[in-house]
Amino acid sequence: MQEIKGDLWEQDADALVITTNGFVKRNGAAVMGRGVALQAAQRYPWLPAALGSSIETQGNHVTPFLVDNRWIITFPVKHKWYEKADLLLIERSRDELVALQVRLSLGKVVLPRPGCGNGGLDWEDVKPIMEVLDEHFFVIDL
Repeated sequence: MQEIKGDLWEQDADALVITTNGFVKRNGAAVMGRGVALQAAQRYPWLPAALGSSIETQGNHVTPFLVDNRWIITFPVKHKWYEKADLLLIERSRDELVALQVRLSLGKVVLPRPGCGNGGLDWEDVKPIMEVLDEHFFVIDL
């Protein structure tokens, strides 16, 4: 894992990862109201409904969406949007992301510091969980 600074959306990468939660509204759309999830929902208005459908059928798991020849991958850090990020969920999401990187043969994967923005966690607490990531992963300090 390498740590970088910059704008997530400006990265030249095979996949961009967005941190998410597992809450689905009555209309079937996932809550994507803050941080990089909101930015993704604004860029791709269809994404909240697609993610909501995935959460309803598969649960709150890492989910890839192919968009314009690049993967947008959700990375659950919370169960509900109003909760603090969950370190055990971050660890599970990390493992799912690694498996997905291998399965899709992704060269470069860029993700924000999971749970450290609106999730309320400190990077010092999350970093040890993420340090097992190999050279394919770049954690961006937004």
